[in-house]
Amino acid sequence: MSPITHFLIGWSVGCLAPLKKRDRAIVAVAAVAPDLDGLGAIAEVATRNSDEPLLWFSEYHHVLGHNLGMALAVMVVAFLAAERRWLTSVMAGISFHLHLLGDIVGGRGPDGYEWPIPYLLPFSNAWELTWSGQWALNAWPNFVVTGLVLWFTFHVAWKRGVSPLEMISARANAAFVATLRNRFGEPAAVAPPDLAR
Repeated sequence: MSPITHFLIGWSVGCLAPLKKRDRAIVAVAAVAPDLDGLGAIAEVATRNSDEPLLWFSEYHHVLGHNLGMALAVMVVAFLAAERRWLTSVMAGISFHLHLLGDIVGGRGPDGYEWPIPYLLPFSNAWELTWSGQWALNAWPNFVVTGLVLWFTFHVAWKRGVSPLEMISARANAAFVATLRNRFGEPAAVAPPDLAR
């Protein structure tokens, strides 16, 4: 799945619990944390014409970040950084695992490779998760999932007054919410103010 879809899924998960702005952001970031191992693509592209290219993306994507060890690390960081530590840590773990699920069901590349997930790393390499029916990255089910999380994101913004833009700018978030409410009217009930901070 697209990193944007993963992010929106994580942000949506963060909105399902009574979390404040910072904790929602932590849960959203946890949803894209597995793809940190994809940053090897930069070195791989930069060295592809050299005598000894660095195959950091080809060899390590879906290996270093897509596993139980990384999930536990993300949950510990979430616990240490959050206001509502236990709840945020659990929600970050759910968000992280939804990323893995999304990659298992919808992450097949254009060459047909079904990126396996070595889930038990670094503790064991005995179990790799894969699914023979894995959708291609550009398959219609991935677009449906993206559409659904976009709808949820817009709905939460309209109803509760919070959107992923709150992570960047309170002004941008307020403008987005105002635009939605001008177009679709004021919601009948708004979340308590402490959830919108």
